[in-house]
Amino acid sequence: MSGCLVVVSVMFASVAAKAAENNYSLVSPDGVEIAVQEFGNPAGPPIIFIHGLLGSHGNWESQVKSAELSRFRLITFDLRGHGLSGKPDEGAAYGNARRWADDLHTVVKATQVKSPVLVGWSLGGAVMTNYVATYGDDHLGGLLYVAGVVELSPQLMTAHPDVYGGLASEDAVVRLEATRKFLALCFARQPDEATFDRLLSNAALSSSTMVRHTPSMPVLAAGALPRVKVPVVMLYGEKDALVMANASIERATTLNPAIDTMIYTDSGHAPFLEEAERFNLDLVEFRDSIPVR
Repeated sequence: MSGCLVVVSVMFASVAAKAAENNYSLVSPDGVEIAVQEFGNPAGPPIIFIHGLLGSHGNWESQVKSAELSRFRLITFDLRGHGLSGKPDEGAAYGNARRWADDLHTVVKATQVKSPVLVGWSLGGAVMTNYVATYGDDHLGGLLYVAGVVELSPQLMTAHPDVYGGLASEDAVVRLEATRKFLALCFARQPDEATFDRLLSNAALSSSTMVRHTPSMPVLAAGALPRVKVPVVMLYGEKDALVMANASIERATTLNPAIDTMIYTDSGHAPFLEEAERFNLDLVEFRDSIPVR
């Protein structure tokens, strides 16, 4: 790791330690360390947030600092290859759907949550799907996909070959420029400079091996969504430049007609940031609609 990334990592860890009520690490079955953070009311109904590609638990700042959500137990974690979690050098650690599902299962099991609502953004949606395909949903309360990747398919994803090619580059300068472009594509309305810089810092902590090999991970939607019994909501921004909202909704509801859908007309790929207040209220309503068994 270069000197500047060491500084970013130390700063990021310091900020996280101050912000979270409880920070700890868990170990996934293949030995990868998973950084976990908890906020809100420890006795409240649980919500587990799963971030997207090049993100971290820091993506959910507008949620964990929300007064409306403070009565819930809010659990975030860094996916493998991201943030403060472990970053294996082997491509197989990222191309296997079970590895990502196991990470989420490790968090669910260790926190001993009852009827949690899972909230997955973008790649986090794919992780949720693979989790359900592997472990089922009998113990879950509900699933909220936020600009979720239903399948890694050209019919559902907008092609940006220069951006994705640049993200996988061995050249640090090329990779940084591609990262800036990727983050800009996440928003229909660009965030303020401080927020963008924070997102860029998150991305700087991500493993280049992870970025190169994650696209080979299968998303087991056909095996998971038709058998889901808990409430599922698919929420997209109408102006999403990365995931095709309408096509993704059509594919998901074809697999499971009981899935509910929401469209935020003023958002792009990050409605939980672009329309945070509205999103938080919708999440409160969804969580409150699900009893803790």
